[in-house]
Amino acid sequence: MKIKYLYKLLIVAFVAIQLVACSNGDTEEKFDQTPTARTNAQSKKLDELLLASEYGWKAVYFTDNTQLGGYTHLFKFSPGGKVTMASDFDSDTKKYDSQYEIQLGSTVSVVFTTANRIHLLSDSRSYPTEDLKGQGYLGDFQFLFYGEDKGDIIFRTNRKSIELRFVKATAADWDNLPQNTIMEQNVIGANTRPLFRLLETNDGTTVRQFDFNFDDATRFATADPITAGFSESYNVGVGYSATGMIVSPAIVVKDQALSEFVYNDADGSFTATGTNGVSATIKYTTKPLVLTDDYKIILDGQPATAFGYIAQYLSNTAGNSLLCKTLLNEINASLPAAQKVNRVQFQFNDAGSTYIVYTFTGGKATLYHNVEVVEDAVNKTIVLKHISWQTATALIAEPVLLKKFDQELTNPKGLYFKKETYKLGGVPNNVYTFTSAASNFRLATYAFQ
Repeated sequence: MKIKYLYKLLIVAFVAIQLVACSNGDTEEKFDQTPTARTNAQSKKLDELLLASEYGWKAVYFTDNTQLGGYTHLFKFSPGGKVTMASDFDSDTKKYDSQYEIQLGSTVSVVFTTANRIHLLSDSRSYPTEDLKGQGYLGDFQFLFYGEDKGDIIFRTNRKSIELRFVKATAADWDNLPQNTIMEQNVIGANTRPLFRLLETNDGTTVRQFDFNFDDATRFATADPITAGFSESYNVGVGYSATGMIVSPAIVVKDQALSEFVYNDADGSFTATGTNGVSATIKYTTKPLVLTDDYKIILDGQPATAFGYIAQYLSNTAGNSLLCKTLLNEINASLPAAQKVNRVQFQFNDAGSTYIVYTFTGGKATLYHNVEVVEDAVNKTIVLKHISWQTATALIAEPVLLKKFDQELTNPKGLYFKKETYKLGGVPNNVYTFTSAASNFRLATYAFQ
């Protein structure tokens, strides 16, 4: 018995020795390189990857998809640290050459060392909103290398540690990049389209609708539910492609992530299609999905209130529709160089009177349009009915200069008046919009009360 017992102990000891030996061998094999050697190997690997793709690499860079959209960049790397780059940051989609380096730090990274299109996203002097003043578009020009995934190069941005994926570009990606800027206008929406849009999701059995709004300056969209008792909303960054738009984060419908929306020129819609009847569509509607009673505060007999469009802060905001901006630009173009519209202010129930005030820079006289507010309770709109025009001292005929713009405000089909949930121009005042029920005219104003 003692011999058998001793024999078993010897076998156990032998196995243990073998396991330790194997373990030590694995460890030695795994760490047979110094940290410097491993880093150099990663550096060499990244450089080889960057040079390997025939047509370079494509990245749709969402710098912060909680408030900004995505920007497509194309990169063609060449030996000697040269890179050719193009992007859809703006209408300039031409190719530009610059330099890059593979740098060693806490990890290996690619750094674009001389100015090119990628640097437009990190320029603190250029920013889409006052809230981002001094921060630019929150972009980076140094990307930390984190390996490969199915042929893609995986980076993380240095500034915000966001994953950025380089995918192999094609010749068509370079040729079609200008189409992204054309698609941008379809996403913004043409003057010939209705002003209002909705996001409609379908999970195969249930259809839900969301009030959809897009800010072209930030390339960011919000979609709020209109169904009572349903609180889910979607806030997404938007990137452009030759065939439609890309959103981040993806819109999840019944556990399916929908991020690529295809444009339909016939009706201006964008659709992302999943499986088993799942889809999401952004499309136009001729009236707001939700009609509010916000207009009641400006009806006759209510306390005095005022709302003003101030050009200094609101001339380029997405709160104003393209038609509104176009008409304001036409007015300014017809004035002498020193004169511009600097304010359109609505005074309601001011000592019993309601009027629209037009003020200008350059010494041009202020003009007043006296109106009467008429309620349309069924459609929840108000009509600003013409009474008279005047200067500070005398009645005048309708100014030809303001005719087209003012006719939008006084159209007999009325205006939707809405308190918005967002702020504009870095100003804390509440924003109210005047939106035509007859066209896609919308004017954003600050509340003064």
